[in-house]
Amino acid sequence: MAKHKSYDQNVFINCPFDLEYFSLLYCMVFTIVYFEYEPRISLESSDGGQARLDKISKLIKESRFGIHDLSRLQSSTVNEYYRLNMPFELGMDFALRKFVPKYHDKRILIVADKKYEYMKALSDINGMDIKNHENDIETLISCIRSWFAETVGLRGLNASAKIYSDFIDFNADLFMKKVRKYLPNHSETESERFAKNEIDKITMPEYLDAAKEFRDKSK
Repeated sequence: MAKHKSYDQNVFINCPFDLEYFSLLYCMVFTIVYFEYEPRISLESSDGGQARLDKISKLIKESRFGIHDLSRLQSSTVNEYYRLNMPFELGMDFALRKFVPKYHDKRILIVADKKYEYMKALSDINGMDIKNHENDIETLISCIRSWFAETVGLRGLNASAKIYSDFIDFNADLFMKKVRKYLPNHSETESERFAKNEIDKITMPEYLDAAKEFRDKSK
């Protein structure tokens, strides 16, 4: 069976989905789009008839590249279990690359919040090149930029500080666009409130479309 038609441009994202992580997730998605690659993530669709594991398997097979964030392995409260979804999905991606010859060209970026913390839960990945973002957006951009240069092979990339500046501009542009949407029929205060609420609840397909529109407009 042939690989997915966008296999060489697809980047599978495996990361936490808690509210505290979403600013990093949006930054990750924006940066991938910025480099003209296609983020693939389970949040891109919500078909209740498709099992989550089937969806993840499909996304991994369709993506030559994978970014796996192991930031939330450790339990944060008493009686809370370790979060195993991220290392499990990393294992799926690694196994496909390792044991299926057709997918030997897959490439993986592993990131974490703190250096060596992941080793307490997943010592088998000792020796792999793992980048640390310290839960900082600009540092995460730097991790992804370095990987796109070192592993994916891109050249002439903008500085991490420039990408971060563009990310801030994108967020401001998105907010103002939403405000203008409501202004004709509502006060400025109401429009800003509605805009903030819409952005807080934005779906991944909507966010992807907005990021691509900003990228294309900024060329």
